[in-house]
Amino acid sequence: MALISKISQLEDEQLRAIAYMPTDYLSVLVASDAWLQFTDSDFMRIAVLLAEKSFLEGGCPIGAVVIDNVTRQILGKGHNTLVQESHPYNHGETSAMRDAGRVDFSQTTLFTTLSPCDVCASLLYMRGVSRVVVGDVTNANGNEGLLQEKGLTVDILEDEVGIALYARFRKEKPEQELEDWRGVSAVNAAR
Repeated sequence: MALISKISQLEDEQLRAIAYMPTDYLSVLVASDAWLQFTDSDFMRIAVLLAEKSFLEGGCPIGAVVIDNVTRQILGKGHNTLVQESHPYNHGETSAMRDAGRVDFSQTTLFTTLSPCDVCASLLYMRGVSRVVVGDVTNANGNEGLLQEKGLTVDILEDEVGIALYARFRKEKPEQELEDWRGVSAVNAAR
């Protein structure tokens, strides 16, 4: 029996447990019918908690969550691991999609804490994600129009905690941010 079966209001501790637990084991925490009670804001908070996890690990604070559009169950989640895994394109979106695996992405929504970069935006439309919810267009934006042109529904659901976290990261680690968006060559050229 799952620990979360009825939801009145989710607490950060519950959302953090969902964020940190491996996706394959979420049924231990959340009953299948309870997912229907999760709001878009709940999923964005989970993505922000994943971004926070990345930041605390020394990485770029970007998180993402993929859900099934019908059941609203989380299929995949992840965070940016550029630094942690020395992986140039393991961004929040790519990490969450990798975690979801071989699913029909046309039946999914992806929640991301930051406007997707060119690579992530391309992956989203190439795999046919039906809807993208962006949590921060204050610190970065640009590919929302491209995604809409490619037929994806794009919603903006700015999360103030996520916005503040990314602004702090940008101020404290500008070279790391540049590397995440443009690579080591851009960092070297800026020096």
